[in-house]
Amino acid sequence: MNARHLGVDSTPTTDREAALTEEVLSSFDATPDPRLREIMHSLVEHLHAFARDIRLTEREWEVAIGFLTRAGHLTDQRRQEFILLSDVLGLSMLTVAMNEPREPGATESTVFGPFFVDTAPRVPLGGDIARGAAGIPCYVSGQVRSVAGAPIPDARVEVWEADEDGFYDVQYPDGRSAGRGWLRSGSDGEYRFRSVLPAPYPIPHDGPVGDLLAATARGPMRPAHLHFMVTAPGFRTLITHIFVAGDPHLGSDAVFGVKPNLVVDVAHHAAADPTPDGDRCERGWTSIVFDLVLAADEIS
Repeated sequence: MNARHLGVDSTPTTDREAALTEEVLSSFDATPDPRLREIMHSLVEHLHAFARDIRLTEREWEVAIGFLTRAGHLTDQRRQEFILLSDVLGLSMLTVAMNEPREPGATESTVFGPFFVDTAPRVPLGGDIARGAAGIPCYVSGQVRSVAGAPIPDARVEVWEADEDGFYDVQYPDGRSAGRGWLRSGSDGEYRFRSVLPAPYPIPHDGPVGDLLAATARGPMRPAHLHFMVTAPGFRTLITHIFVAGDPHLGSDAVFGVKPNLVVDVAHHAAADPTPDGDRCERGWTSIVFDLVLAADEIS
């Protein structure tokens, strides 16, 4: 669609509307960066067409500006309301889908989410990511490898998750760092760590995004999952989750992030069974095995 070639009715109102859109488009014609010029032209065309399509009222415009202002005020280093908004509108997953590598066999990507922090502690191979997070112990392991099956040693594997009460560490006021950390894969690409069994939880819905979900009769729940970000030289950065099989919210994820290939079975072990590190857990423990398969970096 191009606003300069829109088929509009020849009434004074629509003529004025089309002329305004043309004027705004022309204001970006001299943008030096061609990609930015393309983006701004398309944004103006679609934004103006949207407003005309729904006949946006001034009151509705004011409500939208207020909504975005509230999202900005709520966003800080510990909470990203704009990412949350992008998630619930499906824009995050659409962007993931459009940019995902097409290399068959690579682990599929999904949303980044609003709770990543770049100051997570490093743990050794096999170390404790939970760091006091509440929940049933869960031992996660697998191999970081290429699509061809070659192990990828020394990959950086970043992990974060909510505790059994459905909260990430950054949602607590005491500054704790729990349920997150990073480690390096071993010489054969192996990775392993101890954490807690992922639990379903609601996305933060005490702000404007929550108000939007309530107004549209949508739920805030996410199925139980564990976040990964994996980086290694020569490979595309992988941002993904693994989801717990059987979770009741797999079919209604508030941010549309579930992919069938990312749903994993969880093995449940009795309290009497020794854990991989030789401990005993009064509540029993769980384990997950999942390989992280990286696509080659096309630039390399």
